[in-house]
Amino acid sequence: MSMYHNRPHVEDIRNMKKNGEKISMLFVTTPEEAAAANAAGIHMLSIESRFFDAEMREAAGNCFVQVGLPYGAQDNSDANALATAEDYLRAAFHYTRLGGDCFYCAASYDIQKTLCDNHVPVVGHAGLIPSYITWTGWRAVGKTADEALALWKHVQKMETLGVFAVELEVVPDRIGKYLSENSSMIMLGMGAGKYADAQYLFTEDVCGYGKNHKPRHGKVYRNFAPEYQRLQDERIAAFKEFKSDVRNGTYPATEHTVAIEDRELDAFINAMNGS
Repeated sequence: MSMYHNRPHVEDIRNMKKNGEKISMLFVTTPEEAAAANAAGIHMLSIESRFFDAEMREAAGNCFVQVGLPYGAQDNSDANALATAEDYLRAAFHYTRLGGDCFYCAASYDIQKTLCDNHVPVVGHAGLIPSYITWTGWRAVGKTADEALALWKHVQKMETLGVFAVELEVVPDRIGKYLSENSSMIMLGMGAGKYADAQYLFTEDVCGYGKNHKPRHGKVYRNFAPEYQRLQDERIAAFKEFKSDVRNGTYPATEHTVAIEDRELDAFINAMNGS
């Protein structure tokens, strides 16, 4: 991985927290998005394992990449059908070889501990955790003293396991401040207020082409949606015109075909007729 020698390491990210530097982080799904983030100087990227390969690592350039290990089986490949600690560890080693810098894991404490014990940089999750959403519903977590205390205990537990960073999602800003200031872990804030160590958004929200519910913490910096719709409309129109040309016999035209000289065609037909 010498080609990425300029990308930061865990120690560099920790030093950014110590020095009070704010960390920018984006969730990306395509090489084009990853390359744009790298060109813009974004510090960290979150890439789900199903999107992460050598091309994505190349596109991410000097960005520090968090590879998301799915909660449970995502497909039947060895790297993605994750249930046991060994499954997660094998996947982490696989994606490390591809250039992953750290690994999101919202599984149980024992699985997180196995990864940490094997020197894998782990990113946990606290607050609103989508893979556990059936227990909380889609809402902010930590708005009561009891919930905030449970959140703190969860963060403390992950820190004792050796977890490197935590995605802190949709928690009150002053709770996010307390957690950031009282934990050595990097608090990757997504809807956790301005005091979190990092600010983490999805590219689809930043660029305005998300089709899902826009979260309260989302901010649209460029609205790609109309342009994407225009391109889709143009694509459909082009396909319709192509179909019409095929039906009417106007495609292919002479300029789209390969010609053969008359004498060569005659020679071919004579040969086929046994002349």
